[in-house]
Amino acid sequence: MHDHPGGIVTRFAPSPTGQLHIGHAYSVLFAYRKAKENGGRFILRIEDIDTERCRPEYVDGIKEDLHWLGLTWEEPVRKQSEHMAGYAAALDKLAGADLLYPCFCSRRDIREEIARAPAAPHGPEGALYPGTCRNLTADERQDRMAKGEPYALRLDTTAALARLDAPLIWEDLEKGKQEAHPEILGDVVLARKDTPASYHLCVTLDDHLQGVTHVTRGEDLFHATHLHRLLQHILGLNVPVWHHHPLLHDEEGKRFAKRNQSVTLKSLREMGSMPEDIIRRVS
Repeated sequence: MHDHPGGIVTRFAPSPTGQLHIGHAYSVLFAYRKAKENGGRFILRIEDIDTERCRPEYVDGIKEDLHWLGLTWEEPVRKQSEHMAGYAAALDKLAGADLLYPCFCSRRDIREEIARAPAAPHGPEGALYPGTCRNLTADERQDRMAKGEPYALRLDTTAALARLDAPLIWEDLEKGKQEAHPEILGDVVLARKDTPASYHLCVTLDDHLQGVTHVTRGEDLFHATHLHRLLQHILGLNVPVWHHHPLLHDEEGKRFAKRNQSVTLKSLREMGSMPEDIIRRVS
């Protein structure tokens, strides 16, 4: 958590589940400028672990849009789907430290459990997982896994925090020094059968492996950083500086979304917009 004069590395890491929109343009230009103004490096990464929603044509579209904006990046571009073995190794490390547990609850089970407990703890993203499967014995876990019951792997956040000998701190260039409180997100899922590694695990590992020094992203991901800071500590990863920038909103005050075709860079381009029009609009 120090200054990186001349050595800044930023990244833009979209998921290819749709076309880039004007909000993405703001975010990528934010990261790109931060690197270039400091004589640093800019990385493009494709976060395509969601095999059901991610499509190759969207990857092509992302690159086409960014080239159109005049941006360049280093090759080869890291695709998360090609690095599952690395994420599995990180999960093995967490399991070996007794910080993962199998969770057999369906989403419906969790909803019903929360409904039964009026005082269920809540975090910034809603009701927290009530910890139902955290208390299963090793034998119960083995039996249910042996029967082929589907399960996810959750981080035992309480156990991880109990091992800290000092508060975890992180630096946000928008909000200043922060103390990490991962408990606000509860025991998050780090892997599922259909998605062998979660966003939280992959992004934290990738930023370390790619030497990212400044994580620039929208303020909607601010709370996730509490968890990412804990994962960095447990896994012995580098700690970058963060800059959670404000989100762009439309005339009605709503966040831009991929489902709104009218604000995609592709449609704006087809309607005659020039790159400088977009750059001016998001500057």
